Amino acid sequence: MRAVVRTADGGPDVLRVDEVDTPSPGDGDVLVRVAAAGVNRADLLQRRGHYPPPKGVSETLGLEVSGHIEAVGAGVTTWSVGDPAVALLAGGGYAEYVVVPAGLVTSPPEGVDLLSAAGLIEVAATVVSNMDHAGLRDGETLLVHGGTGGVGSFAIQYAKARGCTVATTAGSDAKLAVCRDLGADFALDYHGDWGAELKEATDGRGVDVILDVMGAAYLGSNVASLARGGRLVVIGLQGGVKGELNLNALLTRNATVTATSLRFRPTEQKAEIVARVAESVWPLISGGTIRPAGETRFALDDVRAAHEHLESGDNVGKVILVV
Repeated sequence: MRAVVRTADGGPDVLRVDEVDTPSPGDGDVLVRVAAAGVNRADLLQRRGHYPPPKGVSETLGLEVSGHIEAVGAGVTTWSVGDPAVALLAGGGYAEYVVVPAGLVTSPPEGVDLLSAAGLIEVAATVVSNMDHAGLRDGETLLVHGGTGGVGSFAIQYAKARGCTVATTAGSDAKLAVCRDLGADFALDYHGDWGAELKEATDGRGVDVILDVMGAAYLGSNVASLARGGRLVVIGLQGGVKGELNLNALLTRNATVTATSLRFRPTEQKAEIVARVAESVWPLISGGTIRPAGETRFALDDVRAAHEHLESGDNVGKVILVV
């Protein structure tokens, strides 16, 4: 089969499409014939050598795909050859075929194009699992950074569907307008003093939950933006891995800082998350409450250009590799 091969750690130029062995499903697995794969910032980190896959997982990039079931392993009774599917992966998605534990596969949302569906499961699973982890309650206030990215654009809509007040950050007037169109109550330019603007917007109270993709660069401002009992969940490290934490600021707010990685959770936990997404989120998408993010599609052979586009900062929504 054809798959994207990473020849070294580095920029997009280290990626190439080559012939590799087609995998076979083991007990409890399915083989998916890939129609499209979502491109995520975690893929950029892995390409640079900073985010290796779990032990025993394919070195091929790609954390989510859509396609059709090509074969089923022993013991699999929930899937048949030819079924349309989307899958949450620990790796291996940039390829014509990928093996996945059957519990990490679900049907695409009704009414969504199969290629677009490739960019849904990773962001939906990330947002829902982390909002559950943070204990987000209906009607609370959420701050999500990077409001026009895949995670951010989904999180805005998911929180609004739960009756929350949503603040977000973005880097241009055009992107701030997109955030407002998605439902954000407060759209803040991260080039300015977004912390002070958020404090003013919340009448000095702060926010209940923060979903953060930046890490170290925003740690201090994030903690200062938490309301009493607030919860900060770090899910990305675009702004660095080491920051200074003001413990007194946490103490006086009775606040919590935590960090999670969906990729390294046990398969059983991820299967529960996939089932929850299918049950609680897919109806919101099929019913129009949550709109899939805008997307930019690239052919598999143009994987370098796909990575360059995501890294450029110009992207809005999801980047999709069409296989």
